[in-house]
Formats: sequence, structure tokens, C-alpha cells
Amino acid sequence: MAQFSVHDAKTNLSKLIADALEGGDVVIARGNVPVVRLVPVAPRGKRRFGALKGKIAVDARFDEPLPEDELVGWNLT
Repeated sequence: MAQFSVHDAKTNLSKLIADALEGGDVVIARGNVPVVRLVPVAPRGKRRFGALKGKIAVDARFDEPLPEDELVGWNLT
């Protein structure tokens, strides 16, 4: 585990980020006390149009108007 002071981390931030991205364990300390660990952020998955096609079914009644008793609960009447 590589430990760096706050000052060293400020000075060498680009290098420390590269080390963390390569899987290195980068810890930043105040004095001799470790306070934070620098780790890569997990990449977000990409959205793909149609990814759920065939996995979700919409009932045939989906577009039908709601019954009056339900509309009252929504305060839409």
C-alpha cells in the first residue's frame, strides 16, 4: 500500500490517479494517519435502445381510462 502525505498527493495527483487506475492501492494521510483511499470509479453501463425488448409486457388495458373511483383518489376529477 502506497501512502502519501496531502502535500505529496497535491503535487503528484496525476501520477496517483494513474497508479489507482492501474490497480494500485493509493492512500493519502494527514501526518502518519491514513485518511482516504484513492480508487477508480466503476464505469457506468451504456444505455442501449431496445435492451428490454421482449422482457416487459404491457397489458392491453394500459391506455384505457381509469375508473372513476380511482380518479377520485388522484384528485383529477
